[in-house]
Amino acid sequence: MTVPLYVQIRREFEAKIRSGDLPPGARLPTEKDLATQRRVSRATAQRVLNDLAEAGLAIRRRRHGTFVADVTRQINLLNFVTPAAAAKGAPGRHDVISARIVRAADAVLTLPGASADTAVVELVRRKLDVREEPQSLERHVVVFAVAPDLLNENLEDLVTLPYLQRRGVLIDAIRLYLDPVTLDEHDAGLLNCETGTPALMRRRELRATDGSTVEVVTTLVRPGTAEFFLELPVPAM
Repeated sequence: MTVPLYVQIRREFEAKIRSGDLPPGARLPTEKDLATQRRVSRATAQRVLNDLAEAGLAIRRRRHGTFVADVTRQINLLNFVTPAAAAKGAPGRHDVISARIVRAADAVLTLPGASADTAVVELVRRKLDVREEPQSLERHVVVFAVAPDLLNENLEDLVTLPYLQRRGVLIDAIRLYLDPVTLDEHDAGLLNCETGTPALMRRRELRATDGSTVEVVTTLVRPGTAEFFLELPVPAM
């Protein structure tokens, strides 16, 4: 699969941030300058800089510019239930821990409404940030009937929502749960944390137009790597 141009450019910035070539506080190009330098549209340049900011790698200040960040990521929880935001994914890559096809009864997560013998695709990945530090641990369970070739995809970069949409799966709703947990020995080891450390687990369900759940995914966020908030626009009076 061809990697979109904005992703290629974004990854170049990620690599420079990871290597220290772009240290915290360094000024990034303006949208106009980036568009000129890379011979892309202003919209493409804007998306690159906005994606870096949404990932907590950059700070955008109106009339001042865009700078490399040195702060804990700040994440608006509404992004996880907004299809456009959920479809983008975050900068960084995945380590694939395991990928297999199993019965729903044997999967790492319970898929609501699925019978014990329903075939599902199970995917476990560790998300790394651009500095190659563990960021989160993801567990996906997807109905095999809607994703029979999922394991043939590039699993290091795969974002499941757009994949399902490309296959013509009609997603009617996204439901999000937040669960406080403590890390067991296995998960703590993968996230480079101590066993028993409190953490936040994000659980998301994708529901089709017939009301069935086609995917459930949990994301165990490494403690100290993100701050979550909710922000809603206030309508003009």
